[in-house]
Amino acid sequence: MKIWRLPFILIIIAVFLGLLTVTLISAVTILNSPQADIPEDGVLFQIQKGESTESIITRLEQGGLIKSGLLMRVITKLYGTERSFKSGVYRINPGLSTLDIHNLLVSGSQDLIRVTIPEGFTRTDIARVLEKQGLTTERKFLNATKSPALLHKFSIPSANTEGYLFPDTYFLPREISAPQIAEIMVKTFFIRLKSVYPDYKDLTPEELYRKVVLASIVEKEYRRKEEAPIIASVFYNRLQRHIRLESCATIGFIKTELLGQPHADRLWDIDLQIPSPYNTYQHYGLPPGPISNPGLVSLSAVFAPADTDYLYFVLEDPKTGRHHFSVNFNEHVSAKKLYLKY
Repeated sequence: MKIWRLPFILIIIAVFLGLLTVTLISAVTILNSPQADIPEDGVLFQIQKGESTESIITRLEQGGLIKSGLLMRVITKLYGTERSFKSGVYRINPGLSTLDIHNLLVSGSQDLIRVTIPEGFTRTDIARVLEKQGLTTERKFLNATKSPALLHKFSIPSANTEGYLFPDTYFLPREISAPQIAEIMVKTFFIRLKSVYPDYKDLTPEELYRKVVLASIVEKEYRRKEEAPIIASVFYNRLQRHIRLESCATIGFIKTELLGQPHADRLWDIDLQIPSPYNTYQHYGLPPGPISNPGLVSLSAVFAPADTDYLYFVLEDPKTGRHHFSVNFNEHVSAKKLYLKY
């Protein structure tokens, strides 16, 4: 009896293991298959920086993007990727299996739009770029830059974030909101500011604001990088001696931003008479707010200006962008006659 029972038991065990294997393979195949109800244009899924793998898997399952959180956990164990999911925004398209989604989130291949904001752009300029890219509307972005919550969060002593929207190349998800874009740009400003002046937190919000205002003027005045610290020194010297800044860039801001006029290649004497607190030909000291969003060159120039006695400068050559700097008014008048031909 014992001789016949052993093979029979082995046969039973073999059949059981075979059925179990087939069942497991079938189950894994079913659980790994794509979800059927994902929209044709896909679903955006965002992973927050520092978010745990368990949280990510739970949200994938609850959001109907995968059929089994358990299978995703097994995959991360087998592949050793429990801590390899990368933060960002991903587009999960229909037809992706659980393994495909795992590979996507580990790869870091995000669904982003590249947006480049040049140095010296104003809030309005930036808003128009974002609208052209289809990320938001001009009105929504401008409203977002006036958010009291955003201004309070970053201690900006102003009615808007002009000057703090750092010019850079950004990679933004298609369905990002205007407030999120504004906050990203302001955060980037403070991150980059730290590389210019690591101790910026020692400044009061008002002290930093004055630096930003001046940097926004330098941004619109300099043409050559090496001249930015010299131009900053000119403005500092004029402020210290209680001389009006007389920056043409502030007139340009009044005309284009405040009055909505088209950009002009040249200013006329009548333009210098426009009544506005931003008119530095009429008022002493800094204007009430930034006239652009400065980049690293202008910020660096304001925090580390050149040591000069210059009080004036005039453009020598529009092609090279080089300026002539003067220490007194008579020299400046002579330079203007020479280079501006009047």
